[in-house]
Amino acid sequence: MNQIIKFTANRVWRTYQGGKLLDAIEGKECPTDSSFPEDWIGSTVEARNVGREHITEGLAMVPDEQGNRVPFRDLLAAKQDYFLGCDENGVRSFDDIPLVKYLDSSTRLHFQAHPTRAFSQARLGMPRGKTEAYVILQTREEVETPYIYAGFQRSPSREQLKEWIETQNIEAIESCFDKIPVKPGDVFLIPGGRPHALGEGILMLEIMEPSDLAVRFEFERCGYEIPEQARFMGRDIETALDVFNFDPVGIEDVDKEFRCHPFVLHEDDKGNQLEQLIGAKDTPCFTVRRATVNSDFARQEDAFFYGIVTEGEGELRVGDEITTLKQWDRFFCPAGITDFEYLPKAGRTLSILECYPGNTE
Repeated sequence: MNQIIKFTANRVWRTYQGGKLLDAIEGKECPTDSSFPEDWIGSTVEARNVGREHITEGLAMVPDEQGNRVPFRDLLAAKQDYFLGCDENGVRSFDDIPLVKYLDSSTRLHFQAHPTRAFSQARLGMPRGKTEAYVILQTREEVETPYIYAGFQRSPSREQLKEWIETQNIEAIESCFDKIPVKPGDVFLIPGGRPHALGEGILMLEIMEPSDLAVRFEFERCGYEIPEQARFMGRDIETALDVFNFDPVGIEDVDKEFRCHPFVLHEDDKGNQLEQLIGAKDTPCFTVRRATVNSDFARQEDAFFYGIVTEGEGELRVGDEITTLKQWDRFFCPAGITDFEYLPKAGRTLSILECYPGNTE
């Protein structure tokens, strides 16, 4: 079995529409938007879709040493110390594995909020919340001003928000937000508790804590109404309201609160560069880096990571093993591999996003 594990498409049903660009990435003849707007990359997490409990969704499948397709998480469990490595507490657990997704929206997503890690542990009996990050990859040409909503710019009172949710006064809810313009290359971090929504026409890489917990306080999009059980994580509206961070974030403070500013960790005289996009100063939940490769680029790491090729093509070499890489490929590099090398195709720049567990600095 190859040491580097490449993933095939793992599309997941969601309550909104999109996925046309993911169809194109997969080489489908007639790309179209549908209810499968996300690709969960190497996921060890099952999707929580009320009404579809009879369908196992979300778990990535990979070949084992005998060539049988098995859940990726089973492969990891068989050699957990090799694949996940150790931290100060011993062998890393599955709760340290970030959930990484391609997300391609054709419509604005539902207004939602996710619990913090502390809330999940104290109130839901779950080990992780759902702090999440966005790396904007592309936007659709027909969408003139792509945007996200993040945090209340004009916070309602708890009672106001409760009334608006119960009456589904979406106009009033939307009036609490300002549109935050986005473009390819932008990086945002949305901490647990902050209400948000992704605008239409955005292809992004989404990195998050490994859960599918969400308070969806807008119930209908594109003609689909979210079942009651799926709105508030199976709890009541008072518990859902406890999730929210109501502190206002003025539009002048949005960048400081939500935007991440990449900085260079390393560059060499061959035109290669390694940047930190999200690190421990931003969140303890995960780390994201970007390798820009113009020549042979030798690397050393002591933690596992998911790699996503966002530009170019080339190779990843581990000793004598060669893994070919092309744009949109996604792979897993185990913690047991500490030395590897990127090589771009001649005359091409290879760009790879690397998603690590938290606190790897």
